[in-house]
Amino acid sequence: MHQKHAFDVAPLSSHAALWLWLPMLVAIGAAIVAMTMDSQTPPPLAAWLVVPFVLLVGVVLTLAMRRRQILLDNRELQVQATFYTKKLPVEAIDLEHARVLSLEEHTDLAPMLKTNGFGLPGFKAGHFRLRNLTKAFCLVTDRTRVLSLPLREGGMVLLSPARPADLLARLRELATPTPHR
Repeated sequence: MHQKHAFDVAPLSSHAALWLWLPMLVAIGAAIVAMTMDSQTPPPLAAWLVVPFVLLVGVVLTLAMRRRQILLDNRELQVQATFYTKKLPVEAIDLEHARVLSLEEHTDLAPMLKTNGFGLPGFKAGHFRLRNLTKAFCLVTDRTRVLSLPLREGGMVLLSPARPADLLARLRELATPTPHR
């Protein structure tokens, strides 16, 4: 019997979009000021393409931030985090050492170095090195309630489901062998 179960991701903080758009708006403003300053020659047409290009990048990144999903498909955990996807069988997770924690208290597990990911204050998605230098795949939208899933072959997955204890309980339930009839 094929079973799929989606787990809601904890919502992003309201200021996450501000951290994305504020630098872009500053860049657009600086480009416009630079192009309209007194000059003997008008700026080339290509210079004006900076504004729509920066706006397009902002829209693409905003849409990417909306791609967040945690799904259990049979015995496979699937995590979609912006441009990144991680799929792993339940058996690959060391559920004995998995736990729900706060990155405010367990700072050694906080994503520190982005190796191939998307990071803004309050939002980490993709591949990171943690403060303890462990490799991790992250979908962190709430630092105070993070499901830490160590992997049997090394590394870790850090997730922010809306109800992390429910996801951990379901993973443990799937890992428990069921007797054959």
